[in-house]
Order: sequence, then structure tokens, then C-alpha cells
Amino acid sequence: MAEPAVPAPTDDLFGQPRGLWVLAGTELWDRISFHGMVAMLVLDMTGDLLLHPERVATLIGFAAFRNLLESMSGPLSNQALAVQAFGYYYAFVTGLPLLGGWIGDRVTGRKVAVSGGAALMTAGHFTLAFDRTFLIALVLLMCGAGLLRGNLSAQVKSLYADGDPREVNAFQYYYMGINFGAFIAPITSGTVAAIWGWHAGFAVSGFGMLIGLLVYLSGQRWLPAESSRHRTAKGTRAPLTQAERSRVITLLLIWPLAVCYWIAQAQIWNVYNVWLRDAVDLRLGSFTIPVPWFQALDGLAPGLFIPLVLWIWARQAERGREPDVFGKLAFGCVLFGASLTLLAAGPLLANAQGRAPVILPLLFHVFSNFGAMYFAPVILGLYATRAPASLRGTLVGINMLAVAAGILISGWMGGLYEALSPGPFWLLSAAICSGAGLVFWLAAPFLRPLLAPIAEVAPRDLKSEGTAGSPVPA
Repeated sequence: MAEPAVPAPTDDLFGQPRGLWVLAGTELWDRISFHGMVAMLVLDMTGDLLLHPERVATLIGFAAFRNLLESMSGPLSNQALAVQAFGYYYAFVTGLPLLGGWIGDRVTGRKVAVSGGAALMTAGHFTLAFDRTFLIALVLLMCGAGLLRGNLSAQVKSLYADGDPREVNAFQYYYMGINFGAFIAPITSGTVAAIWGWHAGFAVSGFGMLIGLLVYLSGQRWLPAESSRHRTAKGTRAPLTQAERSRVITLLLIWPLAVCYWIAQAQIWNVYNVWLRDAVDLRLGSFTIPVPWFQALDGLAPGLFIPLVLWIWARQAERGREPDVFGKLAFGCVLFGASLTLLAAGPLLANAQGRAPVILPLLFHVFSNFGAMYFAPVILGLYATRAPASLRGTLVGINMLAVAAGILISGWMGGLYEALSPGPFWLLSAAICSGAGLVFWLAAPFLRPLLAPIAEVAPRDLKSEGTAGSPVPA
């Protein structure tokens, strides 16, 4: 898929192309709908749906679905069935953007893929409001997420001319939309569900995704038109240049490092909750802090830290000391890993009841989220801006596949928690994440020329790639 023409500077809003806010706004509503639904799905299945055989009997295909899962794992309780179903669902949601990105690159174009994905997700959320179509709804949601997420962030690069310095911070703003949606979604959908029931909560998620679709469609005038610059006269796709092939290979080679970060991050969605429940003194006087409140911090923190991180980078840039993308990735991994050592220190600071002080998880969320701002949006930006235009959706999908791989590996590692005890377990997680950061730092001299911004590659390669706009020194 071609790089479209870049909007004129007069289209800017708050120093960024208006199209960035269209894409970030669409992502915001996607996350509001998705995380609202995720916050309710397992609770609905274990606390309501599966407890009523007469309702289960009406679900299309559910008996075959249960038989399939039990054929792989043996008989399952209702809770085990719900957890496994959710695990497979989440893995597909984070893995299918690879296929969705390929479809956007090779078949439909990104705008059609995003619009179709948002429409499928909207239908899925509304379908989830009815018992009979429960499994159909999950399939619609998985397919829709694959199309939307594999192609939405891939469009950010098309808003900037090669070498545009604003591109560096674009994915920080984009990532802010993701996390703000993740923060407010459980509050809105969960409140509606608590008052009017699960079906009403799922309907709220449907309206959220519908708003996201409308935001995307109404903002088309701010998004560059797609062209076919990478196709030959016969309609086949032009071959990659040597520089493009090198970037693809290098992005694939650093993918395992991204997986290492997500292994550590995924433990915060998994074992961390058990650690909080069993090993931390959550009492504040007569009040006990609910464990889910700590997860909400991860949704709130980016809104606080992203402006701070951008300010730090701006001050460093003024002094000529801003780290490049690999320095940022290395620092993010190391700081996240160092934050995990705070959890490992729990037994050393435990009270008479063997529980760590609540200040440890609070400090962990502060430092880990600061580190995450140096990694998660930066790695997304690296894949979205360095990938060849004709494979951008596919490479963005591969980057998202790292999240799925991290989730699966962290689930396997979770079995070591009881065997190792909390201290060594968190040190192991810290070593995996910090080790990836060390590799980024050591490999940076080799990676920089291979993944240089397009405006910095040789003029011959620039001509063969047909870049949009005039190259600007990065």
C-alpha cells in the first residue's frame, strides 16, 4: 500500500496533523469498547451465564466449544472454562492483527480494513448482549479487532513527510488514547452493568465502538488518500528494495526482545494480582484497598507520564542529548525490570504477618509505568515508521503478536510462582526484561544504520522507494 500525500501544515492541531487526532480518537473508542467488555466477560460467564443451564442450552455452538476445550485439557469447571475461553479470546485479539495487517496491505487497503473491522466489532458488542449469539459475538470481535488494530496505527506514518521531527512524539499521543480508554472503560461499562445487568454493559461497549467508527469515517478528510505507488502496471506489487528488505529482516530479528518486555508486563495482568492479594498489607486503617484498583493505575498513569516524558525529551533535544529510539527502548526495559525488583524486596520489608507494605506496589506502578512510556509507544512507532509502506500493516501486526507471545509465555511462567516463591520469581521476571534492554543497548550501533529513518538512507534508495515529500534531516 502506498504512502499517501502528507497533509499541509495548515491542517495541524496542537502541533500535530489533525489526522493523528482522528486515528487516536478512533483508537480511544476502540479501547473503551474493548476494555469495558473485557472487564465484564469472565465475571459474566462465571457469576451468571454458566450458572444457568437453561441459558447455556440456548447458546449456539456452545456444547461443541466446550467439548473442544475439554478434549485438550480434560473436564473443566465453569470457572476454568471461562478462564480458558478468555485466554484463547485474548490471544486471538492480540494475534489476528498480523493477518488483518496483511489483508490491509495486500487486499483491501487500510481504510477499508479499519472501517470493516470497526463495523464487525460494533456488531460483535451488540450481539454479545444476547445469550444465543454469545460465541458468534466473540468471533465477530476477534475478526474485527484483527482488521482494525492491524491497520489503524499503521496509518500514522502516512501523516508525516519522511524526516518530519513531529513523528518522534506522535506515537506517545497515540498511546495516550489507548490507555485513557483502558482507564475509563471498566468504570463506565462496569457501572452500567452493576445497575442494569451484563447485557446493558455489553451494549455500552457496542455504542462506544459505534462512536469510534463514526469518528473514523467523519475524519476521512484529514487522512491522506491511499494510492497504488507500490503496484506495477500489471497490478502486481513492486518488489522490495534492498534497504526495505534489510529493515524487514532487522525488525524481525529484534522481535524476541519485544517479547521479553511483554513477558514481564503480562505478569502484571496475571501473577501480580495473586501477589497483591496474598503478600501485601492492603489495609489502610479499617479500609482494605481492592486489588483491581492497582490495575486502574496502569490505565491512568500514561496520561500523567506522557507529557512528562515528552518534556524530558524536548529538554534533552535542546542540549543535543535526547536518546535515539534504541536508547529509549533500552532505558524502558531496564527501568521496568528494576521496578520488578521492588516486588522482589517484599519479603525483606514484610511485617509480622509476612505482608509487604503497600508502598512497594505503589512505587512499582510509578516507576514501571515511567519505563513503559519509553518502550510501548516507542516500539510501536519503530515498527510503524521503519517498515516498508507495502508491508506496514503486516509488520505492525507482527509487533502486536509480541504481546500475544508474551501473554502465553507469562502464563507458563506463572506456574513457577509457587515453586520459586515471590522473591526469586520477580527477580527472574526482572532479569528477562532488563536483559532485553541490555541487548538493545549493546546492539544499538549495529541497528541504527539498518533501521535509520527513511530520510537518512542513501539517496539512491530514497529514489527507488519514491518517498512522499522532500527529505528533511532527522
